[in-house]
Amino acid sequence: MGKQAVREAVWDAFDEGDQARFPFPPHDRIPNFAGADAACERLTATPEWAAARTLKCNPDAPQLPVRRAALRAGKTLYVAQPRLRDPDPFLRIDPDDLAVADAASDGGGGESAAESDDAVDAPTVDDATTVSGISTHGTPVAPKAVPHVDLVVSGSVGVTTAGARIGKGEGYSDLEWGLLRELDAVDDDTTVATTVHELSVLDGPESAVAAGGGAGDGGTRIVDDTGPDAEALPEPDAHDVPLDLIATPKRTIRTETPYARPLGIDWEALDDERLDAIPALAARSPAND
Repeated sequence: MGKQAVREAVWDAFDEGDQARFPFPPHDRIPNFAGADAACERLTATPEWAAARTLKCNPDAPQLPVRRAALRAGKTLYVAQPRLRDPDPFLRIDPDDLAVADAASDGGGGESAAESDDAVDAPTVDDATTVSGISTHGTPVAPKAVPHVDLVVSGSVGVTTAGARIGKGEGYSDLEWGLLRELDAVDDDTTVATTVHELSVLDGPESAVAAGGGAGDGGTRIVDDTGPDAEALPEPDAHDVPLDLIATPKRTIRTETPYARPLGIDWEALDDERLDAIPALAARSPAND
């Protein structure tokens, strides 16, 4: 079974059931889902979250609770610009620049940005974390200006309990990793996580999921890789970034992934058209040496 077949199966299951949330339809995107807040709560209960000071998170709707939780916890947030099209392709959102900072933001003891005279016109956490708000209020930065990232949160269409991740198929998340890895902003110490619905967890008998239902309830299966005629789930490609943590509304999965992390950009896999469209990649291309 190829990656696109997995994507279509997951999207169709969301579409046929009642688990999808705005924006609609769930196809051709990272699907938003019922329970995104609960999945975020599971992620924020992990020691990896507690230890992280700097996050990179995708801008999609199901990870909105993660972006807000990060800033409210006083963590600096980086989000990639759409299609990495800007020479400064990452947007930094600093919690100190925001007007709303609750007790979680300042540790319960310091002055929050909301208490500063300079913060009267500052955006709130809610303002700065929507898709449009990130572009409006984020500060563009070059890849070399991104510090070490402690936690990467990626959006996913499908995942396996072994840490394989399938996105929506455009490859930008993996390019972002490769670009930052070449600059040592991400490395083996960086935790890679995702928040997803159970419909997106596609490995093992517990995840033969019924459309619109929970895992293992005996309904129509999205993916069955357990029977004698099963179609195997696709193995990750060399440029795919595996997951360490998967948080769903019902469980937290530590993948103990056997898959290797990319050590940088696979330059041979990029054609001139893509390099021309992404200035930050073109500037680092070996062809320019």
